[in-house]
Amino acid sequence: MAELEETVARLDLCLEPIVKRPVDLSDPAWAEKLRAAEPVDEAGIRAEAEEALRALLDRYEHGDDETRAAVRALFDRHSSFRWAVHLPGAGFRTRLLHLSARDHGRDTRDEILALNDICAEAGTAGVDIKPLLREVAGLSSTVDKYGMGSIRDILLRAAG
Repeated sequence: MAELEETVARLDLCLEPIVKRPVDLSDPAWAEKLRAAEPVDEAGIRAEAEEALRALLDRYEHGDDETRAAVRALFDRHSSFRWAVHLPGAGFRTRLLHLSARDHGRDTRDEILALNDICAEAGTAGVDIKPLLREVAGLSSTVDKYGMGSIRDILLRAAG
C-alpha cells in the first residue's frame, strides 16, 4: 500500500494546480468549460491515474476493514486526485465502490447527487440496483462526517 500511496501523492501534486486553478465566473462559458475540463489529460497522467484508481478500488473491494479505512484516508489526504480521477465507462458497481471509498468527498451533498445520477443511469439500463447498493453499503464507512448520515446509511437509504 505504501508504494500506491506514493504514486497517488505524486499524481495529486500534478493535479493540484489544475484542480485548484481559479474559475473566471465573469466568463459566460465558465460552467461549460469546467464540465469539459479533463485535469488528468491536461496533466498528461490519465493512464497512470486510472491504473492507480483501479488498484485502490481493488484493495478497497477485496481488503479487510483496516485496508478499506486506509483507502478512505488516502482519498481524504489527496483531494485533487479524489476529485479529478475517475474510470470512464465504469459499471454501476465500480462507480459505487469509488463513491464509497471517497467517503463523503468534500461535500456529502455532491456525493448524494452523484449517487442519484448513477442509480438513475443504472436503473434506465435495467440494472437491479438494490442488491448492489446493499453489498457496497456493507463495505462502507459508518462514520457520519457531516450530519447527513454515513455513506453506509446513504447507500442503504438509496436501496430502500
